[in-house]
Amino acid sequence: MKKNNFTMSEADLLRRRKGGLRRNHSTNEAEETVREEEKERALQPDKPYHKPQDSLLSSASGWTNYRGVMNLCVLLLFMSNIRLVLENFLKYGILIDPMKIFNMFVGVNDPYSWPNLSLICICNLFCLASYFVEKLLSKDMISESKGAFLHFIIVITCLVFPAVVIFQKRPNPIGAAITLGFYSILVLKLISYAMVNKWCRKKQHDNRKQLHRRRRTRIKSEGGIWMANGKLETNGTSFVEYPDNLHMKDLYYFIVAPTLSYELNFPRSERIRKRFLIRRIVEMVFLIQIMIGLIQQWIVPTVANAMKPFGEMDLSRMVERIMKLALPNHFVWLLFFYWFFHSCLNVLAEVLRFADREFYRDWWNSESIGYFWQNWNIPVHKWANRHVYRPMLEKGFSRTQGQIVVFLISAFFHEYLVSVPLQMFKLWAFMGMMMQIPLAIVVARVNKLSPVYANLLVWMSLIVGQPVAIMMYVHDYVVQNALEASSVA
Repeated sequence: MKKNNFTMSEADLLRRRKGGLRRNHSTNEAEETVREEEKERALQPDKPYHKPQDSLLSSASGWTNYRGVMNLCVLLLFMSNIRLVLENFLKYGILIDPMKIFNMFVGVNDPYSWPNLSLICICNLFCLASYFVEKLLSKDMISESKGAFLHFIIVITCLVFPAVVIFQKRPNPIGAAITLGFYSILVLKLISYAMVNKWCRKKQHDNRKQLHRRRRTRIKSEGGIWMANGKLETNGTSFVEYPDNLHMKDLYYFIVAPTLSYELNFPRSERIRKRFLIRRIVEMVFLIQIMIGLIQQWIVPTVANAMKPFGEMDLSRMVERIMKLALPNHFVWLLFFYWFFHSCLNVLAEVLRFADREFYRDWWNSESIGYFWQNWNIPVHKWANRHVYRPMLEKGFSRTQGQIVVFLISAFFHEYLVSVPLQMFKLWAFMGMMMQIPLAIVVARVNKLSPVYANLLVWMSLIVGQPVAIMMYVHDYVVQNALEASSVA
């Protein structure tokens, strides 16, 4: 039976080879026949000029060079935006005033009370508090549990203290949002600073145990002649080891560095590239002016004109206002992304010679909601993955539970950065983040049918979702202030 099976498999293999040879032979014969027909047609007296071929726009043609069509789309987009800009100038005049943004942030109405700038200066106290707690822990002057409790108090105070000051002083919401952005970044950095130093202490403690075991064995075997110096071997490397990293210069380098995840030895570039740095600084100055101009000239009037339809709940007018706001809002959002994640963070990285420049990935190609959130803000993604998601997996939690916790933390900070400056808690930002969950399910199903349509859905959620949230918050903010003014009167 084995011999028969072997013989049958050989026969099948021979048949397949012969079949392949026949197909190749028939293909070659067909090509030769076509070439002979073309030669015969070329010799005809009517001078034939046609040949079988597909239209360029057909998928069977294999044509992929649509550069001219893309240029046309860019030109049409530019012309339509220029028309909108001219219409805006003719309707509202010139509304651009950069000093208004400065006044909103520092609060020039009361030159002796600048709550936003004062709060940013007070950030140093939380940095120093975290630093001294780490110093005490490195010298075993307090236990790990007490150190964790002190870090917890520092982090909670860092979140609550600026919110309380903002509620009491009531500064401009824009300046308050920027200030809370600084404090949110500081909170994430301090958490990373405490956790990484804790990992280093644990590793150092384990190494000391191993070294103590080796020393006892060596002393017993050699009669107590060998003496250990108590230092770990560095093998000639220049890496900083714990607790040598616990000094102010190291801490403030991390506070200023364009990352949220602490390390004892950051990758460093060899030199500062002056031309690269100058280009990024020019981009920073130029783009911030463009964003301020677009906000004052285009977004503010559009939002102001939308208050009446939203107050009357006129659905058709509300949709029209949202669509009108979508274009300038998304344009400003894209400019902000480039300004912050490319220009600003690269300036910081270049000045500090910080070599890890992966601040974003190709989020614009997102075919799922998860891919977008994982790639558009890499510093936050790395922090969440390193300090929340992976530790939860190590403690036995599931991937889904880890993702939910990370998502809830992100939703909290989105709401924190909006509700506190506006001094009202409507949870629109939080609910907007929660709506990402069913949207992610829908986009995942669409992605199975067509990745192109899934990418379009991701873009549509970004273009339409933000204007809706802006309109809801501004409407509630105006209504709340109007009620407060009427009650005071």
